[in-house]
Amino acid sequence: MNYMACPAEASGRWVRHNPSMIRCFAPDVEAEGGVVTLRDDEAQHVARVLRLRAGDVLRVFDGRGREFDAVIEQTTKSAVTVRVGAPRPVVPEPKVAVTLAQAVLKGEKMDDVVRDAVMMGVAAIQPLFTTRSEVTLSALRRGDRRGRWQRVAVASAKQCGRATVPAILEPQDFESWAPGGVQLGAPMPGKGSLPACLMLVEPSAAERAVGLSNIDPTPPGAVTLLVGPEGGWTPREIECGEACGRLVTLGARTLRADAVPIVALAALFAFWKEF
Repeated sequence: MNYMACPAEASGRWVRHNPSMIRCFAPDVEAEGGVVTLRDDEAQHVARVLRLRAGDVLRVFDGRGREFDAVIEQTTKSAVTVRVGAPRPVVPEPKVAVTLAQAVLKGEKMDDVVRDAVMMGVAAIQPLFTTRSEVTLSALRRGDRRGRWQRVAVASAKQCGRATVPAILEPQDFESWAPGGVQLGAPMPGKGSLPACLMLVEPSAAERAVGLSNIDPTPPGAVTLLVGPEGGWTPREIECGEACGRLVTLGARTLRADAVPIVALAALFAFWKEF
Protein backbone atom coordinates (compact mmCIF):
# COMPACT_ATOMS: atom_id res chain seq x y z
CA MET A 1 0.00 0.00 0.00
CA ASN A 2 1.31 3.45 -0.85
CA TYR A 3 1.65 6.11 1.84
CA MET A 4 2.47 9.80 1.81
CA ALA A 5 3.01 12.58 4.33
CA CYS A 6 -0.34 14.03 5.35
CA PRO A 7 -0.70 17.49 3.73
CA ALA A 8 -2.87 18.69 6.62
CA GLU A 9 -0.01 18.53 9.10
CA ALA A 10 3.55 19.77 9.15
CA SER A 11 4.66 16.84 11.29
CA GLY A 12 5.22 14.60 8.31
CA ARG A 13 3.05 11.86 9.85
CA TRP A 14 2.35 9.11 7.34
CA VAL A 15 -1.21 8.21 6.31
CA ARG A 16 -2.84 6.25 3.51
CA HIS A 17 -2.01 7.46 0.01
CA ASN A 18 -5.64 8.23 -0.75
CA PRO A 19 -7.36 8.96 2.60
CA SER A 20 -10.43 10.38 0.85
CA MET A 21 -11.33 6.81 -0.08
CA ILE A 22 -11.91 5.97 3.60
CA ARG A 23 -15.68 5.78 4.02
CA CYS A 24 -17.53 5.98 7.33
CA PHE A 25 -21.16 5.26 8.10
CA ALA A 26 -22.72 8.35 9.69
CA PRO A 27 -26.52 7.97 9.82
CA ASP A 28 -26.86 11.26 11.71
CA VAL A 29 -25.27 13.38 8.97
CA GLU A 30 -27.54 16.27 7.95
CA ALA A 31 -26.02 18.50 5.29
CA GLU A 32 -22.88 20.23 4.05
CA GLY A 33 -21.26 22.41 6.69
CA GLY A 34 -22.57 20.50 9.70
CA VAL A 35 -20.60 18.65 12.34
CA VAL A 36 -21.35 15.02 13.13
CA THR A 37 -19.99 12.67 15.78
CA LEU A 38 -19.16 9.23 14.48
CA ARG A 39 -20.73 6.34 16.35
CA ASP A 40 -18.63 4.13 18.60
CA ASP A 41 -17.57 1.41 16.15
CA GLU A 42 -16.80 3.91 13.39
CA ALA A 43 -14.92 6.17 15.79
CA GLN A 44 -12.84 3.25 17.07
CA HIS A 45 -11.92 2.26 13.53
CA VAL A 46 -10.94 5.80 12.53
CA ALA A 47 -8.97 6.67 15.67
CA ARG A 48 -7.43 3.36 16.75
CA VAL A 49 -7.15 1.27 13.60
CA LEU A 50 -6.53 3.89 10.90
CA ARG A 51 -4.97 6.34 13.41
CA LEU A 52 -6.38 9.38 11.68
CA ARG A 53 -6.22 12.76 13.36
CA ALA A 54 -7.63 16.28 13.06
CA GLY A 55 -7.26 17.57 9.51
CA ASP A 56 -7.38 14.18 7.83
CA VAL A 57 -9.98 13.75 5.13
CA LEU A 58 -12.47 10.97 4.56
CA ARG A 59 -16.02 10.43 3.30
CA VAL A 60 -19.22 9.89 5.24
CA PHE A 61 -22.45 8.32 3.99
CA ASP A 62 -25.82 8.27 5.71
CA GLY A 63 -27.05 4.85 4.57
CA ARG A 64 -30.02 6.47 2.82
CA GLY A 65 -28.30 7.32 -0.44
CA ARG A 66 -26.18 10.39 0.36
CA GLU A 67 -22.41 10.71 0.64
CA PHE A 68 -20.18 13.68 1.53
CA ASP A 69 -16.55 14.69 1.73
CA ALA A 70 -15.54 15.35 5.32
CA VAL A 71 -12.62 16.51 7.45
CA ILE A 72 -11.87 15.28 10.95
CA GLU A 73 -12.16 18.08 13.50
CA GLN A 74 -11.29 16.19 16.66
CA THR A 75 -10.39 12.71 17.87
CA THR A 76 -10.45 11.50 21.45
CA LYS A 77 -10.37 8.08 23.08
CA SER A 78 -14.14 7.89 22.96
CA ALA A 79 -15.30 10.01 20.02
CA VAL A 80 -14.47 11.40 16.58
CA THR A 81 -16.14 14.51 15.18
CA VAL A 82 -16.03 15.47 11.52
CA ARG A 83 -16.99 18.56 9.53
CA VAL A 84 -19.25 17.62 6.61
CA GLY A 85 -18.17 18.93 3.23
CA ALA A 86 -19.62 18.90 -0.26
CA PRO A 87 -21.92 16.09 -1.42
CA ARG A 88 -20.42 13.46 -3.69
CA PRO A 89 -21.88 11.49 -6.59
CA VAL A 90 -23.02 8.08 -5.36
CA VAL A 91 -23.06 4.61 -6.86
CA PRO A 92 -26.47 4.22 -8.55
CA GLU A 93 -28.87 1.78 -6.94
CA PRO A 94 -30.36 -1.01 -9.09
CA LYS A 95 -33.49 -0.06 -11.02
CA VAL A 96 -35.24 -3.15 -9.60
CA ALA A 97 -35.71 -3.06 -5.81
CA VAL A 98 -35.11 -6.65 -4.72
CA THR A 99 -36.09 -7.85 -1.27
CA LEU A 100 -34.17 -11.02 -0.47
CA ALA A 101 -36.41 -13.23 1.68
CA GLN A 102 -33.84 -15.70 2.96
CA ALA A 103 -34.43 -18.73 5.17
CA VAL A 104 -32.01 -18.32 8.08
CA LEU A 105 -28.88 -20.44 7.63
CA LYS A 106 -26.76 -21.88 10.43
CA GLY A 107 -23.41 -20.60 11.67
CA GLU A 108 -21.75 -17.81 9.75
CA LYS A 109 -23.40 -18.70 6.45
CA MET A 110 -26.11 -16.11 7.01
CA ASP A 111 -23.44 -13.45 7.57
CA ASP A 112 -22.00 -14.34 4.17
CA VAL A 113 -25.42 -14.15 2.53
CA VAL A 114 -26.06 -10.68 4.00
CA ARG A 115 -22.61 -9.43 2.97
CA ASP A 116 -22.93 -10.67 -0.60
CA ALA A 117 -26.56 -9.57 -1.03
CA VAL A 118 -25.70 -6.02 0.05
CA MET A 119 -22.75 -6.03 -2.35
CA MET A 120 -25.05 -7.17 -5.17
CA GLY A 121 -27.51 -4.33 -4.50
CA VAL A 122 -30.57 -5.69 -2.68
CA ALA A 123 -32.99 -3.17 -1.23
CA ALA A 124 -33.83 -5.15 1.92
CA ILE A 125 -33.27 -8.55 3.54
CA GLN A 126 -36.11 -10.47 5.20
CA PRO A 127 -34.85 -13.35 7.40
CA LEU A 128 -37.34 -16.23 7.50
CA PHE A 129 -37.79 -19.30 9.66
CA THR A 130 -38.97 -22.37 7.78
CA THR A 131 -39.85 -25.93 8.73
CA ARG A 132 -36.34 -27.17 7.97
CA SER A 133 -34.41 -24.19 9.33
CA GLU A 134 -31.64 -25.32 11.69
CA VAL A 135 -31.81 -22.13 13.76
CA THR A 136 -34.67 -21.18 16.08
CA LEU A 137 -36.21 -17.74 16.43
CA SER A 138 -35.56 -17.71 20.18
CA ALA A 139 -31.86 -18.51 19.68
CA LEU A 140 -31.58 -15.78 17.08
CA ARG A 141 -33.08 -13.20 19.42
CA ARG A 142 -30.91 -14.26 22.36
CA GLY A 143 -27.82 -13.74 20.25
CA ASP A 144 -29.02 -10.46 18.71
CA ARG A 145 -28.33 -11.91 15.30
CA ARG A 146 -30.43 -9.27 13.59
CA GLY A 147 -28.17 -6.55 15.04
CA ARG A 148 -25.14 -8.50 13.88
CA TRP A 149 -26.53 -8.81 10.36
CA GLN A 150 -27.21 -5.08 10.26
CA ARG A 151 -23.56 -4.44 11.17
CA VAL A 152 -22.49 -6.86 8.43
CA ALA A 153 -24.69 -4.90 6.01
CA VAL A 154 -23.02 -1.62 7.00
CA ALA A 155 -19.55 -3.10 6.56
CA SER A 156 -20.46 -4.50 3.15
CA ALA A 157 -21.91 -1.16 2.00
CA LYS A 158 -18.69 0.57 3.09
CA GLN A 159 -16.55 -1.88 1.17
CA CYS A 160 -18.54 -1.96 -2.07
CA GLY A 161 -19.15 1.80 -2.29
CA ARG A 162 -22.93 1.89 -1.74
CA ALA A 163 -24.35 4.93 0.01
CA THR A 164 -27.51 2.98 0.86
CA VAL A 165 -27.55 0.36 3.62
CA PRO A 166 -30.36 -2.16 3.11
CA ALA A 167 -32.61 -2.77 6.10
CA ILE A 168 -32.49 -6.11 7.87
CA LEU A 169 -36.17 -6.68 8.58
CA GLU A 170 -37.60 -8.34 11.68
CA PRO A 171 -37.26 -12.15 11.31
CA GLN A 172 -40.56 -13.86 10.58
CA ASP A 173 -42.04 -17.35 10.40
CA PHE A 174 -42.45 -18.19 6.71
CA GLU A 175 -46.06 -19.34 6.69
CA SER A 176 -47.31 -16.39 8.70
CA TRP A 177 -45.24 -13.93 6.65
CA ALA A 178 -45.92 -15.13 3.09
CA PRO A 179 -49.60 -14.14 2.71
CA GLY A 180 -48.98 -10.60 3.96
CA GLY A 181 -45.36 -10.14 2.96
CA VAL A 182 -45.89 -10.08 -0.80
CA GLN A 183 -48.64 -9.19 -3.24
CA LEU A 184 -50.23 -12.55 -3.99
CA GLY A 185 -49.60 -13.20 -7.68
CA ALA A 186 -50.17 -9.56 -8.56
CA PRO A 187 -48.27 -8.23 -11.59
CA MET A 188 -46.27 -5.07 -11.12
CA PRO A 189 -48.43 -2.21 -12.45
CA GLY A 190 -47.21 -1.10 -15.86
CA LYS A 191 -44.17 -3.40 -15.66
CA GLY A 192 -45.27 -6.53 -17.51
CA SER A 193 -46.47 -9.82 -16.10
CA LEU A 194 -43.68 -10.71 -13.69
CA PRO A 195 -45.23 -11.63 -10.33
CA ALA A 196 -44.15 -9.81 -7.20
CA CYS A 197 -42.47 -12.92 -5.80
CA LEU A 198 -39.98 -15.42 -7.21
CA MET A 199 -39.45 -18.57 -5.14
CA LEU A 200 -36.31 -20.55 -5.91
CA VAL A 201 -36.86 -24.32 -5.82
CA GLU A 202 -34.99 -27.44 -6.92
CA PRO A 203 -36.08 -28.68 -10.38
CA SER A 204 -37.43 -31.89 -8.86
CA ALA A 205 -39.46 -30.06 -6.23
CA ALA A 206 -42.24 -28.77 -8.47
CA GLU A 207 -43.29 -29.60 -12.03
CA ARG A 208 -44.51 -26.07 -12.62
CA ALA A 209 -41.17 -24.40 -11.87
CA VAL A 210 -39.50 -22.57 -14.76
CA GLY A 211 -35.96 -21.41 -15.40
CA LEU A 212 -35.10 -17.76 -14.78
CA SER A 213 -34.67 -17.25 -18.52
CA ASN A 214 -38.35 -18.08 -19.01
CA ILE A 215 -39.77 -15.26 -16.91
CA ASP A 216 -40.90 -11.99 -18.44
CA PRO A 217 -37.71 -10.00 -19.24
CA THR A 218 -39.39 -6.66 -18.54
CA PRO A 219 -37.74 -5.34 -15.36
CA PRO A 220 -40.29 -4.88 -12.56
CA GLY A 221 -40.22 -1.98 -10.15
CA ALA A 222 -39.75 -4.34 -7.22
CA VAL A 223 -39.64 -8.07 -6.55
CA THR A 224 -39.25 -10.45 -3.61
CA LEU A 225 -36.76 -13.29 -4.08
CA LEU A 226 -37.45 -16.30 -1.81
CA VAL A 227 -34.50 -18.59 -0.99
CA GLY A 228 -34.84 -21.69 1.19
CA PRO A 229 -32.74 -23.31 3.94
CA GLU A 230 -30.08 -26.05 3.73
CA GLY A 231 -32.75 -28.76 3.89
CA GLY A 232 -34.93 -27.20 1.22
CA TRP A 233 -38.61 -26.26 1.20
CA THR A 234 -41.38 -28.58 2.32
CA PRO A 235 -44.21 -29.35 -0.15
CA ARG A 236 -46.54 -27.15 1.92
CA GLU A 237 -44.10 -24.23 1.76
CA ILE A 238 -43.76 -24.64 -2.01
CA GLU A 239 -47.54 -24.58 -2.32
CA CYS A 240 -47.62 -21.40 -0.25
CA GLY A 241 -44.85 -19.86 -2.35
CA GLU A 242 -46.63 -20.69 -5.58
CA ALA A 243 -49.70 -18.85 -4.29
CA CYS A 244 -47.45 -15.83 -3.76
CA GLY A 245 -45.85 -15.74 -7.18
CA ARG A 246 -43.70 -17.84 -9.52
CA LEU A 247 -41.62 -20.97 -8.83
CA VAL A 248 -38.23 -20.73 -10.55
CA THR A 249 -35.04 -22.80 -10.75
CA LEU A 250 -31.35 -22.15 -11.35
CA GLY A 251 -30.87 -25.23 -13.51
CA ALA A 252 -30.11 -28.86 -12.75
CA ARG A 253 -27.03 -28.43 -10.57
CA THR A 254 -27.42 -28.47 -6.78
CA LEU A 255 -25.95 -25.32 -5.21
CA ARG A 256 -25.03 -24.65 -1.60
CA ALA A 257 -27.74 -22.78 0.27
CA ASP A 258 -25.40 -19.85 0.93
CA ALA A 259 -24.41 -19.67 -2.76
CA VAL A 260 -27.94 -19.60 -4.16
CA PRO A 261 -28.75 -15.94 -3.35
CA ILE A 262 -25.69 -14.40 -5.03
CA VAL A 263 -26.02 -16.68 -8.08
CA ALA A 264 -29.70 -15.82 -8.43
CA LEU A 265 -29.15 -12.10 -7.92
CA ALA A 266 -26.34 -12.03 -10.47
CA ALA A 267 -28.49 -13.90 -12.98
CA LEU A 268 -31.51 -11.67 -12.44
CA PHE A 269 -29.56 -8.42 -12.66
CA ALA A 270 -27.86 -9.61 -15.84
CA PHE A 271 -31.27 -10.66 -17.22
CA TRP A 272 -32.64 -7.20 -16.43
CA LYS A 273 -29.51 -5.53 -17.92
CA GLU A 274 -28.34 -3.98 -14.66
CA PHE A 275 -24.75 -4.92 -15.57
